[in-house]
Parts: sequence; C-alpha cells; structure tokens
Amino acid sequence: MKNTITEASIYEAQGLKTEALEIYKNILKKDPTNQNAIDAVRRLSGLRSRHKDLNLQMFDFFLDMKSEGEINEFKRWLIRI
Repeated sequence: MKNTITEASIYEAQGLKTEALEIYKNILKKDPTNQNAIDAVRRLSGLRSRHKDLNLQMFDFFLDMKSEGEINEFKRWLIRI
C-alpha cells in the first residue's frame, strides 16, 4: 500500500496517532519538502510527548461534545496546549 497524506489523516482522525506518524515520516523519506507531512509530524510528535494521556482523554471528550459549554471548555484546553 502506498503511504499517502489521506491515509495518514484517516488514521489520525481515528485516534491512531502512532500509525499516522509513521506514514507521515515515510512520506517525508520520499519527499522531504512535503509541507503537510512536515506539519503533521511536528504536531503529532509534540503533542504525543507532552500530553500523551491528556490527548486521549480530550479526544474522547471532543467526540462526545454536545453543549456550548463543552465546546468552550475544549477551546480553553486547546489554547493551553
């Protein structure tokens, strides 16, 4: 299977950050100037190492948000990271 940004994005959206990160890194091996992959590696590498458990908790929270208050709480969390 050819590694693509779309494939990595799908993994990332499903919460499979490690798998997505590996795909992005493989893309960069073939095309070191791919800005989408560069941005994704930076994003996933930094968030994964600094907030590993919190990310999973907030990811679940994000998926279940229903009220304006919950959306505002999530926005405040994003600002802090």
